[in-house]
Amino acid sequence: MRTFGRNLLTQIQEATLRGDAAHEIYSPPYRPLYSYEEILTRNPKFAAVNIMLYLKNNEWFLPLIVRSENERDRHSGQISLPGGKKEDFDVDYAATAKRETSEEVGIDEHYIRIIRELSPIYIPPSNFYVKAFVSYTKKNPEFFLQESEAVELIEFPVSSILSLKDAPEMMVLPTSRGVEVPVINFNGYIIWGATSMILSEFSQLLKNL
Repeated sequence: MRTFGRNLLTQIQEATLRGDAAHEIYSPPYRPLYSYEEILTRNPKFAAVNIMLYLKNNEWFLPLIVRSENERDRHSGQISLPGGKKEDFDVDYAATAKRETSEEVGIDEHYIRIIRELSPIYIPPSNFYVKAFVSYTKKNPEFFLQESEAVELIEFPVSSILSLKDAPEMMVLPTSRGVEVPVINFNGYIIWGATSMILSEFSQLLKNL
């Protein structure tokens, strides 16, 4: 299995993005496609998520969270990247990504360094337009979950990102309208939807380093 050294961060910064082509690999088949202009007519909410890299035993990881159950949240109970809605006091989307990561998994914003932005993604069911970032933390993380937002932390190895397939596993899920959707099955944790689409772009980025 391919491993990455400490120069991974510089390589990521310089890599080419594949955007919609990478997202499409893990897109649910019923997901509608909208132009940016069409998305704006839907008056979307804006948010940011964060792929936060960290070294543990000389291997790179990123945290995923299992979201708390919430009847008002369409994505409750699902596995996601740390992130959330952009607030008026956030100076930019990168600030949103850092703040939400700090709130949800307990890493002080001071220790989070943004590497680059990935391609944005629109999530029709919740009407969120999301900007995704890759960051890292030098501090060996000690995670503290925000119980109202997350019930479990998953430490996802970056090396496993490379094993994502261009013909992904398909599953029918309780919230997938009775239709098979592409999923990432990581040790029994089922990752799908926007999170798998964002990780797909990150996977394509890593494969082309």
